[in-house]
Amino acid sequence: MGCDGGTIPKRHELVKGPKKVEKVDKNAELAAKWKYCALSQEKLRRPIVACELGKLYNKDALIEYLLDKSAERPNIEVVAHIRGIKDVKELNLTENPAWEGERRNTKGDCYEDMHCAMFICPVVGLEMNGKHKFCFLHTCGCVFSDRALREVKTEICHKCGDPFQEDDIVVLNGSKEEQEKLQKTMEERRAKAKTGKKSKKSKSAETVSKPSDSKVSSDSKSAPVNGESSGSSNSSGSSSDSVPGPSGSSKTVKPVAAAGSKRSIQQMDEKSEAYKSLFTSHSSAKRTKDQLSNWVTHTPYHF
Repeated sequence: MGCDGGTIPKRHELVKGPKKVEKVDKNAELAAKWKYCALSQEKLRRPIVACELGKLYNKDALIEYLLDKSAERPNIEVVAHIRGIKDVKELNLTENPAWEGERRNTKGDCYEDMHCAMFICPVVGLEMNGKHKFCFLHTCGCVFSDRALREVKTEICHKCGDPFQEDDIVVLNGSKEEQEKLQKTMEERRAKAKTGKKSKKSKSAETVSKPSDSKVSSDSKSAPVNGESSGSSNSSGSSSDSVPGPSGSSKTVKPVAAAGSKRSIQQMDEKSEAYKSLFTSHSSAKRTKDQLSNWVTHTPYHF
């Protein structure tokens, strides 16, 4: 077995026990969630958006995914619930004044604090590094720590003043139980939106059908009135009233046609000859044989 030179092997060197489960470094796990995009695995940079499940993304990377979903990406399952840009909210973050960025440690000879975050809570001042629970409001996108929302209870946003409800609070990078709750609220919100769209469509269809029905009813009401007026005019037209003249002779007076009845110009016998002479169908507008020419031209009324 070896053991040359008087070496004494130990038990753990000779007996192979069960393999130890590799533990993930907590600092590395927190940095991957709070400092890197969940889709592209690149460092977070403004503008930063969050989905309804509380995951952080770079807006540019998410737009590229929505434009071309057929491209192969390593973390497509993370964004499977995102249908469009309306399913995410751009975050209104507060910068950390103590954050110096990557320029300070360009050479790699300085100490870099892994817990120092780019953003902080505007109310309490806690850093958004994963050690403290953070939330954002789905209405306005402002980000606060959970401690600030618990200590200062209000229904108005601390930063922009917009009103919100408890259902509008979304936990960022929450646990599995919190993500399950967010999943349920997301499904309920989308179901409400669908029912609201259907009700709006039905209301618009009703408003469109109502005026058409009113028009049909008005036409049906006006039809017998016009028929009665035309009938009365016809009956009055058939019977002529005799009015005694100054010399005792009676003159026949023809009644005026009703305004609702439509008659053609040729059927209007009561019009004067001067009015009829304005139209080409009158006898005065017709040419005699002397006015006709011996040749054929383009216009038939050439004199």
